[in-house]
Amino acid sequence: MIDNLTVGFAAALTPENLLWCFVGVLLGTVIGILPGLGSATGVAILIPVTLTFEPLTALIMLAGIYHGSQFGATITAILVATPGEASSVVSTFDGYRMARAGRAGPALAISALGSFAAALVALVALTTLAPVFADAALGFGPPEILAIMALGLCTIMVFSGRNLMMGAALGLAGILVSSVGVDVGSGTPRYTFDQVSLFGGLPYVEVMIGLFAIGELLNQLHRGTATPIRARFRDLLLTREDIRRSVPATARGTLVGFVLGCLPGAGTTLASFMAYGVEKRFSRNRDQLGTGAIEGVVAPDAATSAGSNANFIPTLVLGVPGGATTAVLLGAFLVYGIQPGPLLFEEQPTLVWGLLASFFIGNALLLLLNLPLAPVFAQLLRIRYSVLYPLIIVTSLVGAYSVKNSMLSVWIVVVFGFVGYAMKRMNLPVAPFVLGLVIGPLFETALVQTSALGEGEILPLLASSGPAVAILALALVLVVGPAAVRAVRSRTRARRSPEAPAGTGGEAPGAGAGPAPGGEEALDAPRRQDD
Repeated sequence: MIDNLTVGFAAALTPENLLWCFVGVLLGTVIGILPGLGSATGVAILIPVTLTFEPLTALIMLAGIYHGSQFGATITAILVATPGEASSVVSTFDGYRMARAGRAGPALAISALGSFAAALVALVALTTLAPVFADAALGFGPPEILAIMALGLCTIMVFSGRNLMMGAALGLAGILVSSVGVDVGSGTPRYTFDQVSLFGGLPYVEVMIGLFAIGELLNQLHRGTATPIRARFRDLLLTREDIRRSVPATARGTLVGFVLGCLPGAGTTLASFMAYGVEKRFSRNRDQLGTGAIEGVVAPDAATSAGSNANFIPTLVLGVPGGATTAVLLGAFLVYGIQPGPLLFEEQPTLVWGLLASFFIGNALLLLLNLPLAPVFAQLLRIRYSVLYPLIIVTSLVGAYSVKNSMLSVWIVVVFGFVGYAMKRMNLPVAPFVLGLVIGPLFETALVQTSALGEGEILPLLASSGPAVAILALALVLVVGPAAVRAVRSRTRARRSPEAPAGTGGEAPGAGAGPAPGGEEALDAPRRQDD
């Protein structure tokens, strides 16, 4: 491996490649900041610009755009609750709350540091374990992918707070919205109202912009114009406590992101949601998640960074894209006359290892570029909201329009802006709806493929796969576990409490009681978002 990396760094550290790597991460950051573009669109737009470059130089620049856009999308997610990509949606849950509390600087800084650390770990694993993970990923067929998607849907329970039924209903609503478009199995249009523009489904980037950016803006206007944040400079710096709390969250997010990133088609969005769900289960400060906890920022961002790098394992080794952006990059390989696959490492080692070495360089440049600018970015929150709000609206609508040059995208942003506003006013958690919207198409595709393999019989295929059974068992634990833990705690408290008055059945008052009708016990997530 050392010899291969030596060859790779020798190829990547030429002045020309360094220059275009820097240009790539810089452009990627700008693309990520602009709502609606995203890394896949940015890479696709700029492929023609690179046609005159050497293949390695071109791929280094495009990979830099990919990595830079991940952090750029997080900047707006934290500062103005406008996620530039679906994978940065989770960053709004706690990042925006930190920004509103005057801690935008630490949120941006820990995002950059956590992403860099996760990228380093993922890249080391990528260069050493690529063949092993590629073999494992190659063994994952539709049944295993279906089990993973089922596990992702069960994560909705984590985001539902105490009202699991409400969370499940919102997750189902997200799945129903994701079903707009052409049916995967039959090719029949669904809920398109004869609009050809809807055959491809509702684009979730536009939906995210509406739910978060416009929804939050309308909510702020309803509550009255907020006072611009006047944070002191020392409030924009990380503390030892921030770093102490972030280290385990970064480790967990990196592990989740890398494992899911190795799977073809899983992408980084599911990884960010799963990482947040893991924090809700295992973090020592899990009760603070949703109120501006730093773990809620660094864990999903670390998962996104690790997943985006791990996406290159199936892309390079198997010739199968790991996500939407690597699918575009796969097309770029073919444009340059390069065929990804098992023989690529043997036929073109300089190109492959030069590209992998550029990932280290690109992430280091990204850290050096954005970490010192975190307090500068945070100062955007000091702008008067009478100026900032129109900028958010214009940027959101123009960004949505630029995706497909269609007014339909603008109307989708407007409609879901009012949906997001209504959910905030009714104290409904947005996360289950978003998770259902993102996982719905992936789940449907895996379900159709598994059904086709089993000739309509799904359960025998799942039962015959060891990994699928293990993943489904984990999903069951995720669903049943919290209720079982609460039941055990209730019984324990009942035994330790003084003898109950007559007529209570020997149970401590209130033990085992669920939420009161009408929402007396408000949902955790929405209360934290709207406080």
